[in-house]
Order: sequence, then structure tokens, then C-alpha cells
Amino acid sequence: MNWLNNGMHGEMEYMARHGNRRSRPAELRPGTLRVISVRMDYLPTDTVDSDIVLDNPELGFVSRYATGRDYHKVMRSRLQKLASRIEKETGPFGYRAFVDSAPVLEKALARNSGLGWIGKHSNLINPKAGSWFFLGELYTDLPLPTDDEFSNNHCGSCKSCIDICPTAAIIAPYQVDARRCISYLTIELKGSIPEEFRAPIGNRIYGCDDCQLVCPWNRFAQTTAEADFATRHRLDSSSLIDLFNWTEEEFLKRTEGSAIRRIGYLSWLRNIAVALGNGPANENSMAALEARRDHDSELVREHVAWALEQLSQSN
Repeated sequence: MNWLNNGMHGEMEYMARHGNRRSRPAELRPGTLRVISVRMDYLPTDTVDSDIVLDNPELGFVSRYATGRDYHKVMRSRLQKLASRIEKETGPFGYRAFVDSAPVLEKALARNSGLGWIGKHSNLINPKAGSWFFLGELYTDLPLPTDDEFSNNHCGSCKSCIDICPTAAIIAPYQVDARRCISYLTIELKGSIPEEFRAPIGNRIYGCDDCQLVCPWNRFAQTTAEADFATRHRLDSSSLIDLFNWTEEEFLKRTEGSAIRRIGYLSWLRNIAVALGNGPANENSMAALEARRDHDSELVREHVAWALEQLSQSN
């Protein structure tokens, strides 16, 4: 509650709106006796190395969870199959599947079910699989036996995730101020990105993986065998200019079935304009930005103007 009271959730009002239901499963789904917590690896096998993209200011970096099919749909389908298998053994039972779609404290539930510990970056870490995985839950009225909580935290004195964060969003171990987080700024925030964070965003146009990229436990991470998580439309390493030149129709077509679509076309352009402003001041970048200087959206115009100013100063 202190996190919410201090406003660290930013514009994500749904986190405060649901109150105690976040920590009381039976209030979210009446009759709940147990929560089955599951994880699913998502790191694509075919993705271009993240460091290569981040080190090239002419490319756009997309968080690796979003380069393939929308995980909400994939995980929900898998949870439904799990529920059907359980039903064959137990008979009809009450349940509800959640995939980052309701006020569920999924990381705490996963920790309590023995799937790992919550790291200093606030992501769940499994000692045999790192942190490159999604979480999902089945709230059920079955009186299932419980697993032991993962009580051992193996972060130790490591603070690589804290040190690497481009915007210093991890304000203390296990405390993330969403208002500073690049994932929040490029995905959840609907308005203008505060100027103090635009330069640190670099070429990250949808989310940020820096805290996971440096986590030593991710040397144990497994790539996914799930075809739906394979990279689509070269979203792992596309040119910023190419992405910025997409029409809205192209954006909707190429993000169909993708988590990226949820931010909308205007935020997509906003994010890429910032990235272009952080890149090289070449003729092509300037021309791409100039072409959208008079865009119908004030949001886009503002960030394009900022980007052009940045490039003009770097000449």
C-alpha cells in the first residue's frame, strides 16, 4: 500500500482501484480456496542479440516479451487446457484464469507457490530458469495441497539491475517507481513523456529489458519452444526510420495479435520520435521527422519537435 500511497503506480489507476482484492483472492473470485501459479518461458530463439540492437542508435529496441504473439492470448489458452485436464480428473470445478489481466499479485503468488523469489528489480527469478518467463494463475475452489514458499532470496549483494537502470527507476532494492520506468513511459503512459527521461530512453521504443539483461541468474534462462513467441516482422531489430514511416494501417496490420498494438499508433510514433532524437543527426532521420512535424496529433508534434531540436543541437 505504501507504493500506491506514494503514487509510484503513475497513471495505472486500476492498481489502486481494486484495493484489498489484490491480496485477497476470495474477494476477487468468490469461493477461491487455492491459486495454481504457472510460468512459461518466452525468450525467442531467433531474436537478434539485445546488446547489438541497444548499441545501434539507428535500430529500435522492443522488449523481448513483445516481439511475438500477445502472451495474454497464449497463456490464457494454455491455462484453459490445464483447467480442462484437471476437470477430467476431478469432475466439474470452479475456476478463473488470470494472465496479467486483473488485480492479481502474481509475483507474490508465484513466490508463495515455490516458483522463485522476487528480485531487487521486482521480477520473479527462478534459480534454474532466470526471469525470462510469463506468469499466469488459476483461481480455483479445489482444496488442493499447497507448495512451500520460495523463502531463499539469492540476489545477495548483487545490485546490477539497480545500477544499469537507465532512468534510475529501481529506487531501492525491491522498489520500482513506475513513473521513472521506461516500460511504463513507453507503454502505460498515454500522454507526454517527461523531458528528463527522453534522453535516457535511448532507442527503446517499447519496454526495457536492461535489468534482466544484466541479471546473472539469466545465464540459466531457457529459450522458448513456443512458435507463437517467435519474432514477427523483424521487430527485434528494425530500423527506426522504417518503423516511424509506418502508416496507421501498416501499424495495425503488423501488430495484429501483438501486445504492441495496445499502446496505439500515436504512442508508437511518440516513442520512435524520442528514439530518433537520441540517434544520429543524419539526413534520413531529419527528413523522417520533418515529414511528421505537422502531424494531426499534438502528442506526436511535441515529441517530433523535441527530436528535431535534439538533432539540430548535435550537428
